[in-house]
Amino acid sequence: MRVILLFILLILSSLSTQAADRQPAEYIVGIVPQFGMEKTHDIWEPVLEYLRQHTHLRFRIHDAIDIPAFERRLLDGKFDMAYMNPFHFLLANRKQGYIPLLRDHARMLSGIVVVRKDSPLQSLRELEGKKVAFPSPNALGASLMIRAAFARQGIRIVPRYVGSHDSVYLNVTTGMTSAGGGVQKTLDRQGASLHARLRVLYRTDPVSPHPVAVHPRVKPAVRERIKAAFLDMARDPAGRDKLGAIPIAEPGPARKQDYDALARMGLERFYSAGILSGEQ
Repeated sequence: MRVILLFILLILSSLSTQAADRQPAEYIVGIVPQFGMEKTHDIWEPVLEYLRQHTHLRFRIHDAIDIPAFERRLLDGKFDMAYMNPFHFLLANRKQGYIPLLRDHARMLSGIVVVRKDSPLQSLRELEGKKVAFPSPNALGASLMIRAAFARQGIRIVPRYVGSHDSVYLNVTTGMTSAGGGVQKTLDRQGASLHARLRVLYRTDPVSPHPVAVHPRVKPAVRERIKAAFLDMARDPAGRDKLGAIPIAEPGPARKQDYDALARMGLERFYSAGILSGEQ
């Protein structure tokens, strides 16, 4: 009888090990909603198809209708793999243990404070008590990092949340606010006439950009297959174009330590859970 029981236990243990080693039918991918759903799929489906072909794994995008929906699922650990802004990564790493795989090594993320080109203002200190436009409270470079910089220098401002980067620049050029928060990418996107009427007053310290990260339940061997496929994609001209649309111009490995500088900024004080971020 004891021999039979031992035999049964060995079989159950073997089945349990096999179940633990079995890969999920598909990996759920979360993409921070920088664009509409259709454009997000246009950008990411070619990338995921490359990963499917080179890892022999299945991936499916979970559509998030807005940033708060994405944040909720990310912090609940619903995504096996996700592309997120750096502050999202800090939150997800602390709550769920998400592990960064790769990031863009060609650029860093920083916020800028712009004023009218003819403004007499020459320093942040001169914005004490003045109105400053931001796209939203949770926009990373364009709001959180800038408001943290004001606070570190003891400068009190009157924030105005105007809904988008474009609206920030319009508020500044029309004199509705004395200054505004943005990022270089969205400033460069403005028309030549508006761009010529603005001047960058201040830049925040740069931080590492958006990572692709995986939940710790994704096995180490699978993580390495995914990372290797991304890096192989960058060596293929067609694959490089696909990554450039994300945008990740030069993918390279990412480490948790890459985001230590951002963690030291103490952005939690300025972050408002459950509201739209404006992303950048």
